Amino acid sequence: MAAFFRKRALDEKHPDSPPPATAPGAQDVSSSEEAGMVDEGVEGPDDLHRGMRPRQLNMMAIAGAIGTGLIIGTGTALKFGPGSLLIGYVLMGFVVYVVMVALGEMGAWLPHKKSFSGYATRFVDPAMGFATGWNYFFKYVIVLPNNLTATGIILQYWVKDLNVSVWIVVFGVVIILLNLIHVRFFGEAEFWMSLSKALVIIMLILMCFILSLGGSPSGFRSGFWYWTDPGAFAEYNVRWKDDYFYVHGSTGRFLGVWACIVQATFAYLGTELVGVAFGETPDPRKNVPRAVNQTLLRIVFFYVAGVLVLGMAVPYNSPELLRATRERIGGLASPFTVAAQRAGVDKLADAVNGMLLVFTISAANSDIYLASRTVWALAKDRQAPEIMERTNKRGVPIPAVALSSIFIALGFMNATKDAATVFGYFVSLVTVFGALNWVAVLVSYISMIRAMKVQGIPREIMPYRNPLLPWGSYIALGVTILVIFFSGYSAFIPQFQIDKFMTSYIGIVVYLVNILVWKLLKKTKRVRPEEMDLLTGRRA
Repeated sequence: MAAFFRKRALDEKHPDSPPPATAPGAQDVSSSEEAGMVDEGVEGPDDLHRGMRPRQLNMMAIAGAIGTGLIIGTGTALKFGPGSLLIGYVLMGFVVYVVMVALGEMGAWLPHKKSFSGYATRFVDPAMGFATGWNYFFKYVIVLPNNLTATGIILQYWVKDLNVSVWIVVFGVVIILLNLIHVRFFGEAEFWMSLSKALVIIMLILMCFILSLGGSPSGFRSGFWYWTDPGAFAEYNVRWKDDYFYVHGSTGRFLGVWACIVQATFAYLGTELVGVAFGETPDPRKNVPRAVNQTLLRIVFFYVAGVLVLGMAVPYNSPELLRATRERIGGLASPFTVAAQRAGVDKLADAVNGMLLVFTISAANSDIYLASRTVWALAKDRQAPEIMERTNKRGVPIPAVALSSIFIALGFMNATKDAATVFGYFVSLVTVFGALNWVAVLVSYISMIRAMKVQGIPREIMPYRNPLLPWGSYIALGVTILVIFFSGYSAFIPQFQIDKFMTSYIGIVVYLVNILVWKLLKKTKRVRPEEMDLLTGRRA
């Protein structure tokens, strides 16, 4: 690896930054006006273009990250009870909203094109920026084949004999082509797919709500009946060999809630994708806060309301639901499809299953975009091979897109291994990678706030401020760290399983090793608050 970086020595503290202020208060606004936007307001060679339109960014913020976690993964969590499911999504909804508003405050005040890794490099330590960037890259190149596999699983509802790998190739080619065109056209494609997803999820929520109020052919009005019978909280259970293993009593119900919290974390991953698009959005001080604030709408309506009505329409002990979570084939992978089938509306089940394709294809499309922009940002900070920094005349990082697309081949593992097993491995691995990214955003924000205090810069001058900050960032950071360290609980039930343990915690090891290796290789040091660059990108 050292050969890749031999020609590009990294600035020991924070690359491409102006000299730090020598004393608190030295960074007056007037003096920062010229120095602040030298490298962020001008599009030079090998640079991303700010061609993402505000409406495209806003729609990506509203529905861009809704994918397999909500549409398919909720089935796995619902078997622990609707109450457990709702608690998990409300708690992690708070966490992800705090992550987004923290990112919004940084992005509106000190915008740049280097994504989360750039803030970690600038505000914490270049070694953390290196680890964060590569961690984010690995997260999306791993979830990419997962989303394409989910597409193939859904299509097996109609074409049962065609192998999943065929659909991985077909849709893999389509999303690669979409990522090779100008970001404006990519944004347009994502805009319409995100709009379709928003309309579909609204329809699914209304469908479950209507069915629970007696709108099915049977006329059964379930309401909140399933919260009483079979109940709101189920005991933790896991399929073990050819049967189910249960953890009884209050311990079992607590584990059920915790399982829903971990699954909700996976469902919310990707919400921060608009943070990557900030670098290709014009007028970030105006458009970033607007996009960030719209994430609250998505969390409350799409996620929380979605799982609430789902728990009203499908009982957690439904045989169809248990079969769907066990097999994940034949189109019944989604609990929303189960709700339509249980209502006795066969054509509705067909329609629901077909519309779910928009979710998985859009998610896979975003995966390549996010992975490629992340490795481009790493190259800009001299933390990835120089070739990854190159862009064509349309501002598309072709080598980065090519590297990200190669990982589509991981999806072919599903051609020979049990789909449910592989899906579970991916979920465990990606959940840790994604949660570590949230930690990086929150630590970067907290470090920036501390430096502002040391340098005598009042928070009131920031163009966007959220009332949940900064206190909410400490709570969200604590919850996220708990989720990371206890996400591998299932590896010990009913007995220790090395495969689950490895997929649950290998991401932490990779992250820490990357930090250590980069610190040893480049002799980096933690960015001191009084020396932190709070000039670059700043406007009066």
